[in-house]
Amino acid sequence: MTGLGLVTAAGCGRDATWSAVRAGRSTAAPDPVLDGLPVSLSCRVPELDHPVLHRRGSAHLDPVDRFGLVAAAQALDHAGLDPGEWDGSRVGVVTGGGLGGVRTQDTALARLGEQGPEFVSPYFLPGYLINMTCANIALRFGVTGPALSTSTACASGTTALGLARDLLATGQCDIALVCGAEAAVTRLVVTGFSQLGALSGTGSRPFDATRDGFVIAEGAGALVLERAEHAAARAARPLARLIGYAASTDAHHLVAPHPEGRGAEQAVRAALADAGIGPDDVGHVNAHGTSTRQNDGIEAAVLRRVFPRRPPVTSAKGTLGHTLGASGVIEAALTALALAEDTVPPTAGPGETDAAMDIDVVRGTARRCTPPVAVSNSFGFGGHNAVAVLARA
Repeated sequence: MTGLGLVTAAGCGRDATWSAVRAGRSTAAPDPVLDGLPVSLSCRVPELDHPVLHRRGSAHLDPVDRFGLVAAAQALDHAGLDPGEWDGSRVGVVTGGGLGGVRTQDTALARLGEQGPEFVSPYFLPGYLINMTCANIALRFGVTGPALSTSTACASGTTALGLARDLLATGQCDIALVCGAEAAVTRLVVTGFSQLGALSGTGSRPFDATRDGFVIAEGAGALVLERAEHAAARAARPLARLIGYAASTDAHHLVAPHPEGRGAEQAVRAALADAGIGPDDVGHVNAHGTSTRQNDGIEAAVLRRVFPRRPPVTSAKGTLGHTLGASGVIEAALTALALAEDTVPPTAGPGETDAAMDIDVVRGTARRCTPPVAVSNSFGFGGHNAVAVLARA
């Protein structure tokens, strides 16, 4: 990894997001758009302005594509890459997202119902289709290599990381730009999650005894991956290394995880094996940690079985909320920053860790942690599990 970009409810840029996560400061707030619904908390991205959005055509973009473009531009700048100078055929884009342009869909549906079909914008489909974040990034930055869009619900971002790594390992690309983006804080989507009992009206408290659901969020994360030889040839300084990846499927239920966490455990163990390391080599775990009763309990049990020495565990969702399909890339970026600073950020939220979990959740303040390897978990509806193993550069 040679560059990263972040667009979250904490702000536009890695410094604003990392500062909030490191401080354990929640970004959740009452959302007027959600007034009248059973749950009205969200973590929204502040007003966004970036040179990449000043170009022609940007006004018609759905917020999910705007978030993705800004995060990607930040990552390229951080990596010191100029798209005007690269061979676009040796560059790939892999994006992850769960829902696509749902705000564009809401607007189109309202116009169709209230005014008729002739008032539906021709920009509806380009704004709504789930592959358009990927397409917009490729178009804007002149990427003519593989451009792939993945959707494995809340595991999408980490799935994209694994796919991008494979493109590099098989020699199809020298550079892979990975982006996870989501902008799904709408009345319909929030109602859907609320009907499943997944949302909290009081705040996200991962692994807490009083946890009662997640706070829905929006945002994007982007990472630049490069073949080691390519990065060395241009004297790029790596931020971290992606040394292991694995995925699995529960095949148990459409929205509920396997009650024993079999698929999640399979993915964690396979990712460690792919990295060529054992559980004792892992310095900390960036947990999926959604703050739901079921997910946190099952994930904690998996962590106890795989990591008997109880490495420190953190979840960024207490600070940033749950960015759904974007969360895997955002949290991989945060894990890279944690490794670079020899620290594990705290899990935001009041209270104490559920005693039944018996895991070492970092609370209150960041904790110094020098081991050079960390694991980042992502689990999604549909039984999708994806796990990345990162190492300090």
